Amino acid sequence: MPRMTATPRLELVALDAADIGALASFYAELAGGEVVRTMPDWITIRLVSGQEIAFQRAPDHVPPEWPGQEHPQQFHLDLLVDGHEAAAARAVELGATRLAEGASWITLADPAGHPFDLCQRDGVGPAMELYAVTIDAPDASALGHFYADLLGLDVAYDGPEGALVPGGAFSVMVQQISDYTPPRWSDPARPQQAHLDLLVDDLDAGEQRALELGAIRLEGGSEGFRVFADPAGHPFCLTT
Repeated sequence: MPRMTATPRLELVALDAADIGALASFYAELAGGEVVRTMPDWITIRLVSGQEIAFQRAPDHVPPEWPGQEHPQQFHLDLLVDGHEAAAARAVELGATRLAEGASWITLADPAGHPFDLCQRDGVGPAMELYAVTIDAPDASALGHFYADLLGLDVAYDGPEGALVPGGAFSVMVQQISDYTPPRWSDPARPQQAHLDLLVDDLDAGEQRALELGAIRLEGGSEGFRVFADPAGHPFCLTT
């Protein structure tokens, strides 16, 4: 019998949107995934890699405006693909907006306004992989170590521009933002934009671990999940 543990495990990232059906279809078509779970306020797609991305209905969703902190992105996805220029062109055909580019990456906004990066990775193939979920923070090092400690992982990189915590279903990156504006639960004018779902064997033990590391319990939740804010104010869920 597997040993019970209080250490959470990354399950998925969920993006907020008013029209979750349209956003789920966009990512499924772009990344090469399929819808595996549908509820009135929640849709989950599974990529060819087995990774999952969910979409949570937020009827009063305020889209992020990139760049800047008046309506900040809070989160963005880093997707690996072989042929990022062709993938970016396909994303635009599907309703994305091209925002910026570098030598091996292109930043776009999805139809709900969430920025995401298409990153060139030779050999990945046309179906995309979720390399990382990148989270904004005023102290990237501190938040990177929070998630590493919470998930029982190591910080692989810790530098002036951010921190990287590899492992689990995908990596967590934290991006340093000097004029950071945190989300405010549950104010629609200061939306979370996205959140992480973390699996635990025991909610009580998982909550104790999260609180000891600096998380704050938030209102909401049910018998199967509880809502917290990380030290930078981003909500996340512990779920069974």
